[in-house]
Amino acid sequence: MQEEDKAWTKYRQKFAYVYDDSNYASPLQSMVMHASHKLAEKKFGGTTHFGRVLEIGAGTGEHLPFVRHTFDHYILSDLDGTTLERAKEKLAGKYDQKVSFVTQAGSELEYPDNTFDRVVAVHVLEHICQPHLVLKEWRRVLKQGGILSILIPTDPGMAWRFGRHLGPRKKAIAQGIAYDYVMAREHVNSCNNLIALLRHYFPGSTESWWPFPVSSIDLNLFFAFHAVVNKEEDVQ
Repeated sequence: MQEEDKAWTKYRQKFAYVYDDSNYASPLQSMVMHASHKLAEKKFGGTTHFGRVLEIGAGTGEHLPFVRHTFDHYILSDLDGTTLERAKEKLAGKYDQKVSFVTQAGSELEYPDNTFDRVVAVHVLEHICQPHLVLKEWRRVLKQGGILSILIPTDPGMAWRFGRHLGPRKKAIAQGIAYDYVMAREHVNSCNNLIALLRHYFPGSTESWWPFPVSSIDLNLFFAFHAVVNKEEDVQ
């Protein structure tokens, strides 16, 4: 087995401890990232209720505080157990027994078919190899009429690449992270390809963009997608 690159190993070992500081520390960067979480939840107000919700790639638990709808049970899942430990610390005492934490890969979920009313993946799909298979897996665990919510950055759009150089890149390099190399390995799927997949598998879904309400990868920073799953239709 080929040995992993040292730069990548170093980054993964530090990830749980540097993620929040790298992405939410500065006021401007925090505002932008918070806008992405708000965009993913804008469609659902306090009168909306989902019984069982699964968040995939929940990381350090940044997204849950932006969820406005009510729920019976919310599961934060992530492949990295260390980041989930950070999430537990941040969310402790805020949600009683309604929230649980599960370490598992988003590509192979340990749940039977038709388990969840909503599946949420914020800043996740761009990181996953073979996203077409992963989307089918997420669809599998959703109930008929369940909601699949996706939020992705508009990488490699012009606005995203410009914004990256304004803050995240400089801060990561200061922390000893080989930023350009890491991003090349982290963002394995381009936004335009992911949008094409989403539209193919879930036609007629709801789309929104930020900061401008126009369908443009180059002008915007984030894209949100909500699909109502119809199990009576075959997914090719």
